[in-house]
Amino acid sequence: MSSELKYAVFGSGSWATAIVKMLCENLDEVGWYVRKQQTIDYILSEEHNPSYLSSVELHMKQLKLESDINKLAAYADILIFAIPSAFIETELAKLNIDISSKIIVSAVKGIIPESGLLVGEHFHEKHSIELDNIAVLAGPCHAEEVALERLSYITIACTNLTIAEEVAAQFSSHYIRTKTHDDVIGAEYAAMLKNIYAIAAGVAHGLGYGDNFQSVLMSNATREMKRFIKSVHKMKRNINETVYLGDLLVTGYSVFSRNRMFGNMIGKGYTVKSAQMEMSMIAEGFYAAKSAFLINQESKTPSKAPIINTVYEILYLHKNPKESFKKLTEKLC
Repeated sequence: MSSELKYAVFGSGSWATAIVKMLCENLDEVGWYVRKQQTIDYILSEEHNPSYLSSVELHMKQLKLESDINKLAAYADILIFAIPSAFIETELAKLNIDISSKIIVSAVKGIIPESGLLVGEHFHEKHSIELDNIAVLAGPCHAEEVALERLSYITIACTNLTIAEEVAAQFSSHYIRTKTHDDVIGAEYAAMLKNIYAIAAGVAHGLGYGDNFQSVLMSNATREMKRFIKSVHKMKRNINETVYLGDLLVTGYSVFSRNRMFGNMIGKGYTVKSAQMEMSMIAEGFYAAKSAFLINQESKTPSKAPIINTVYEILYLHKNPKESFKKLTEKLC
């Protein structure tokens, strides 16, 4: 595979900004789709993102900024999407060019609500992308620590190892270690589920549960994740690998975790709507909870998922968090 492939990042949030920063360590030019021209003008003037990871100094000579999604989709060979799952279809609907020959890298953590599909599945079914040309960018890795250049690890999952290695090479640097994997669907589901479990961890903290309970909760979350992923996509995998367990732990415990923060607010008495309004960033786990609940319920062999069910009933059925967690404690072991 040619090392001259052109890369473009779609999205302007914290994770998209972190991805741009990582790619600029290795590439002379990086395309960046930013929806608002006002934000582009600010970046060009001040050389940093006005709303996310503002401490990251951006090098204008390396960036090809565009507010027209079609221009960048036509320009790049590898399209990296880091738009929240709830909004990605709105942006994809703006495409009027054929992207079927492109390589897609999903840095989106969730199900696309309009189709009920994983991001990779959505690109395959709706945009005719070959499955071998779809990769997943997975953690464990927080955007905030990338901004600080703290040593972090990411996984590139793709059934085409050549593509996985090409993308991994462009992310590697003195503060980023990369590895490749072939479990694309498992990596996508793990990235979705860990946000739900992080919300649960946050709710528990907000309710006053201590570290002892948190350890039991996360231990059960690991086993629940394993059961869920196995029920939807059977293949040989070790759930203790960093792409699964590592990403779950950092999202469940980190002070940078927006999903844990969201759950913590719910546990402290915020309504779902007020917690969402208070936060400046999207908690992907909110949308993931409904998707995971429905996928499990509609499965021919639904997995045992008490944590997912509890988070779903708190967020969507407006159950009392204290009462719901009291019932959950009796189901954990």
